[in-house]
Amino acid sequence: MRYTKTALLIFGAGILLGLAVVAAELAGIEWVASGVMALGLVLLPVGLVADGRAAALLRFRRRGTARRAARRQRRRRSPARSARRARR
Repeated sequence: MRYTKTALLIFGAGILLGLAVVAAELAGIEWVASGVMALGLVLLPVGLVADGRAAALLRFRRRGTARRAARRQRRRRSPARSARRARR
């Protein structure tokens, strides 16, 4: 959620800048505050998509490593199981 957080922080900075502009009645910075808020809103869906793809890639990697680990355990267990069966 790294990119989504960044987009929300940019939007929040725009809101705070807008609040300061309204409170101080500064006419020249209104466009900057509006632009920062708009940028944050535009970046929000982009961040959500980027975070979703990153999470999907991590899930895919974990799934692959879990399968490999399971294969290794199966290979390691089979000689031990056969030795136990031979003892009985």
